Amino acid sequence: MTTMETGRQEALDHVLVDRYTDVVGPSNEMLGPVRDGGRIEYLTVPGCWGPMITPSIRSGHEVTLPVRVEGAEVGDAVALHVERLEQVSRATTSGTHEGWDGRFLSDPFVAGICPTCRDEGRHFLYPDTYLDGLGHAAVRCSACHGEVIPFRMIEGYTMVFDDDQAIGVTVTGQRAEEIAGDGRAWVGLPDNAAQHPITVLAKADLVGTMTRCRISAGNLGSIPAIDLPSSHNCGDFGAFLVGAEHEFAVTEEQLEARTDVHMDVDSVREGATVVVPVKVDGAGIYAGDVHAMIGDGEIAVHTTDIGARLVVRVEVVKGLTLDGPLLLPPVEDLPFLARPFAADEVERARQLADANATVLEGAVLPIQVLGSGPFVNAAVDNAVERAARLLDLSVHEVRNRGTIAGAVEIGRLPGFVQLSLQVPRRRLEALGVAGLVEQAYGPADGW
Repeated sequence: MTTMETGRQEALDHVLVDRYTDVVGPSNEMLGPVRDGGRIEYLTVPGCWGPMITPSIRSGHEVTLPVRVEGAEVGDAVALHVERLEQVSRATTSGTHEGWDGRFLSDPFVAGICPTCRDEGRHFLYPDTYLDGLGHAAVRCSACHGEVIPFRMIEGYTMVFDDDQAIGVTVTGQRAEEIAGDGRAWVGLPDNAAQHPITVLAKADLVGTMTRCRISAGNLGSIPAIDLPSSHNCGDFGAFLVGAEHEFAVTEEQLEARTDVHMDVDSVREGATVVVPVKVDGAGIYAGDVHAMIGDGEIAVHTTDIGARLVVRVEVVKGLTLDGPLLLPPVEDLPFLARPFAADEVERARQLADANATVLEGAVLPIQVLGSGPFVNAAVDNAVERAARLLDLSVHEVRNRGTIAGAVEIGRLPGFVQLSLQVPRRRLEALGVAGLVEQAYGPADGW
């Protein structure tokens, strides 16, 4: 019987994605399917500021359409091995923000409106817009031609990048205006992207500042079990949806359907592996919100959003039920206490244990359990509770292990964290992920 006769599509070794969405969940069209072990190549567009000044986009992010993974069923997990991450944008604009009163319902990231059209009795939610000129006044309603940008960039900058994707420099106002004149080309926006290029704001409050590039993906993972704005598929921004007055309002219980893959963790870069939950059959793996650099905590709330080319290899992990992602970052990104032990360290520990009538618990390996919540302490509690359930440990043991053989790092304020732990290998083996961890860090040495 042929694939067509059974109604199934043949799984592909390689899927290229160059189409985009703002909302992620069961209503999405899924591309593919990609075979277990195959690769997905994403051509991503900038995440935050471009969509934020484009009120027809119902999210703070414009992300790729998801891809179905062959054999991934609810209750499984999918490991995403980040093989390539290359920058496309030659410039971007970013900065701190505030919502523009009167131009949104509940949440300016999700429900932008045209106040003039509302006052005149026309359709006013998610208005189509066009650009006319530069600055905040450039974003205009296609129906009434009024100003509708739902955000004000309080202090911002325009940054250019060198050809090696290694250095960024913030430029003068004059240069920012020149870049804004050809913004789509500088940002690298493809025809399928709905967002306006953020360079249209031509911001230059910070001039002549240099920094290093370290490209990472802010969104990478599986779709949630309910439709959510892509920027709110997490426990901190997602909390803004609870009791909101727009169509994406949820209850606290419904928010548990999230997959927490809006991470903004700088270690989601080449060489990392992200293990994500499957909450919809096929998983629906999507990507976006790539950054040229992001400092831990992202204290400005925004950083340098860029377009990129991202290649991941997918691996289905059967029967691994997760609430949110696990991360296996490059070894140099692990906190000092969580790094794999060398053979000589193990031998010294064994001698010390023997001298004190104690037996070592056995081989350990590092993992990161990610957690989110409306504020940092809630995100830490979420990560600790997830780790305790996953590893069949008490919350108190997780806290102890995370303190003496791990760490908590802040991915993003207000509430996304990485909890690093040295975990007994036998527990990772029981979960079916010991092989993944050893792919990342090598076998536990000297045990």
